[in-house]
Amino acid sequence: MVTAAVPTHVPLFVGREAELRTLTELIDSDEARVAFLHGIAGMGKTVLLRTFAGRAIESGASVLWLDCRTVEPTERGLLAAVGGFDDVDGFVRHLAGLSAPVLVAFDHYELFRLMDTWLRQVLVPALPATVRVVLAGREKPVAAWFSVEGFRTLPLGALDDTDALALLRDRGASPADAVRLNRIARGHPLALTLASAGVAEHPELGLQDAAITRVVGELARIYLQEINDVLTRRALEAASVVRRATGPLLSAMLEDTDGDDALSRLLELPFVDTGRYGLVVHEAVKDAVADFVRGANPLRYASYRRAAWRELRAEAQEAAPRELWRYTADMLYLIDNPVVREAFFPSGTQPLAVEPARPDDLGVVQSISRRHDGADAAAVLEHWWATAPETFSVVRDRDGEVAGFFSLLQGHMVRRSYVADDPIIETWASHLREHPLPKGQLALGLRRWLDAERGELPCASQAACWLDVKRTYMALRPALRRMYVVVRDVPTYWPIVEKLGFRPLPDPVSQLGGADYTSVCLDFGPKSVDGWLSTLVDAELGIGDGGELDEQARELAMHGQRVPLTPLEFGLFRHLRDREGKTVSRPELLDEVWGTKFTGGSNVVDAVVRSLRHKLGPDAKVLETVRSSGYRLRSDWRSRLS
Repeated sequence: MVTAAVPTHVPLFVGREAELRTLTELIDSDEARVAFLHGIAGMGKTVLLRTFAGRAIESGASVLWLDCRTVEPTERGLLAAVGGFDDVDGFVRHLAGLSAPVLVAFDHYELFRLMDTWLRQVLVPALPATVRVVLAGREKPVAAWFSVEGFRTLPLGALDDTDALALLRDRGASPADAVRLNRIARGHPLALTLASAGVAEHPELGLQDAAITRVVGELARIYLQEINDVLTRRALEAASVVRRATGPLLSAMLEDTDGDDALSRLLELPFVDTGRYGLVVHEAVKDAVADFVRGANPLRYASYRRAAWRELRAEAQEAAPRELWRYTADMLYLIDNPVVREAFFPSGTQPLAVEPARPDDLGVVQSISRRHDGADAAAVLEHWWATAPETFSVVRDRDGEVAGFFSLLQGHMVRRSYVADDPIIETWASHLREHPLPKGQLALGLRRWLDAERGELPCASQAACWLDVKRTYMALRPALRRMYVVVRDVPTYWPIVEKLGFRPLPDPVSQLGGADYTSVCLDFGPKSVDGWLSTLVDAELGIGDGGELDEQARELAMHGQRVPLTPLEFGLFRHLRDREGKTVSRPELLDEVWGTKFTGGSNVVDAVVRSLRHKLGPDAKVLETVRSSGYRLRSDWRSRLS
């Protein structure tokens, strides 16, 4: 029985019998419960997992397949992907009712790292005894997985010579050519595939001594150059710049081109696969081709990204809330800013695990805090521990020891201090009183993070902390509106956080134990995390610098210029922006912006609208008059002012 469709297209499978036996033992054994399949790009993880899932189905198992490229990395996103369950208990009951054994397969798990702790600590322990889990990704598991009962790890390396030669012969290579090509590819499955498809005519290539990843890159570039059809080559270039390729997206990126025709041509290539929401180029090939285009033709590379972003932004405006993650992920993929991309989808192996703090962690948290912040600051954190221990998380190393900790506050805890004499929270609360959040929107506060050895300096435990904070970002959107952070080392962090949109508070410095603590704030805007990312992409691609309202400067950015607004113009525009696409009545504007009741004959709103339209110039039509009702700001105002 299949409860979520396993991909029907399974590429040629050769070898890996030992690995298949290990996975089969997972189904048959009462002791094994979780298998972690890992290997570098191109090692055939997906092919192996698909083959195993197919054989499991043939043996009568129920299989649930999750492609992590298409699943929002939040609890909500996972439950929606597996059938729209309201909570984990509902999902667990569903699995318990399926025909045993039950296999839950996570492919491309490296893209689900935000949920690694939750999966390990919450979902897996709750699963019925009939359920087995297989995780397939590029990185090794964090050490904490090895403490999970019934956990197995399965590294995937190169094919041995017998299997490599069999794969090449099955793809049409002669025995002599197969031996030569395997000297180039060294048993790397993707490299073997590329070699058999694109290197047969180039026996002079001296790649035998190159590293595996270098081989894949070189072969990908060669294959790109060997595509004689111009449209197919351009389609591959475009598809390698974006996370997923669709007909509308390729039409936008390749002018005067039928996107569906481009998709059909791509499907003929051996390293292009069908995904749930479009075609996907194998990661190793995609990276190599994108790097090639970026270096060989940077203007074309930039043009692809800008066209893709405009199309995605237009599609996202019409997307249903449950589809929002797909566009968020597409948006993140277009960002070259390593600070942003690494924050959400880190490329390197993460050896540390983030977990909720346990009562017996108090001693080491106290020790770290006193060592780096002093007795007074540590005492305040200890009061927070006593009052709200659930706000603390610890970062553990491979031996399970605490390498660092952080405290993350939500909602009402940021509005006022639950702990007496905490000047940092008082600073945040004061800012919230002066700049209140719209109804239903939330603030987060990263009260402190410290590494056992390096304090608040950049390090591995800090990276793990911020990764977990980004998981909270995703879980709270679209309600999350504001993020507060406090640091002592301003020179180190300001150049980084300024580019992300953080700004110092009007009175940013708090003193604690004789030390200065500086608070900065990120206002995500009315569209929460997705709107913030949109702004970052706009700026990076050079199509932004418009369609944004600077709330601190009271300026409207449009077409590369910043237009100052009067207090009434600013208040009116902000009110309409927060309700963009919806009609707002004059009485509501008077009540909310002017703080007065509608008198029936007042034309003060109309006068301010006229002055706003004058400043908008040729784009004044974004502010529409709705006859006998009021005014409305068009939902596409940002793109028109960009």
